[in-house]
Amino acid sequence: MKVIDFHCDTMLRIMDSGEGAELKANDFQVDIGKLKQGKVLAQFFALFFDLKVVSRKKKSPFDHTMEMLQRFEEELKKNPGDIALAKGSKDLLKNEGKGKISAFLTIEEGEAIEGSLDKLSAFHQRGVRLITLTWNHENQIGFPNIHYQNRDRGLKPFGKEVIEAMNHLGMLIDVSHLSDGGFWDVAEGSKQPFIASHSNARTVKTHPRNLSDEMLRALGNGGGVTGLNFAHYFLSDDPISKIEAMLKHMRHIINVAGIEALVLGSDFDGISSTLEIQDMGEIQGLIAAMEKEGFSSKEIEYITHKNGRRMIHEVLG
Repeated sequence: MKVIDFHCDTMLRIMDSGEGAELKANDFQVDIGKLKQGKVLAQFFALFFDLKVVSRKKKSPFDHTMEMLQRFEEELKKNPGDIALAKGSKDLLKNEGKGKISAFLTIEEGEAIEGSLDKLSAFHQRGVRLITLTWNHENQIGFPNIHYQNRDRGLKPFGKEVIEAMNHLGMLIDVSHLSDGGFWDVAEGSKQPFIASHSNARTVKTHPRNLSDEMLRALGNGGGVTGLNFAHYFLSDDPISKIEAMLKHMRHIINVAGIEALVLGSDFDGISSTLEIQDMGEIQGLIAAMEKEGFSSKEIEYITHKNGRRMIHEVLG
């Protein structure tokens, strides 16, 4: 079964590991070999950074993200026969026809644009097609959901400008990590479907990073999707990330938001959990478990790639 995964932090691992680490083959959870083994059609690669770490290094968020972007481009150039940048559905189909993995480029931390719509456009021109509006720190766009006191705080005025600009450019707005208040501002303000790229169901596992049933319904009713996160702390109280818990979240999200509202957002290389699905090369094991659990072939197709294809077509073009 073909797979589209909407979130991994592999580029951070490669950057932190120096010149010797490569996308082709590594000891991380995602590399080209594992993507092939997992029958991955498209992988969304996040340019993630911690604002506090970048500040300590006395770098600007924009410059730091551009450095990561350049390294990402270099890794693609090393492997032209296996993987290629994709900016929308036409690229996805073209790469698929050539037997190549599609690499979609994202940013996880909206402060990368430093309060500038011109810098947002600059990233778009370089191929970025999704931005996670916040990580775990307040920025010029809004507030993170990691702190309870921020739960009802919405987007800042500039954040609302960003939503409008991303709609105009044709970029996916990602509300994972965003406060509940910010989520509702996006739901009200976005004219296009939006995504929670790596978030689960709060009813199944109480955690501020997960989505409430009301949020799931709003996401589904607006044509958006949430990406199942494999980290154990978003799945259950068990210290091991188990397939059983993943299936429980899947069923709940489908029951609340509909079959078209669920995709995969593994968060590989951004999580430290002990995992039953240890890396992207083992992703077909999750699909086998879904079949055994009674998911229909149609349901599995929607979750693994058809919903992702639709989102890419509708928003990215």
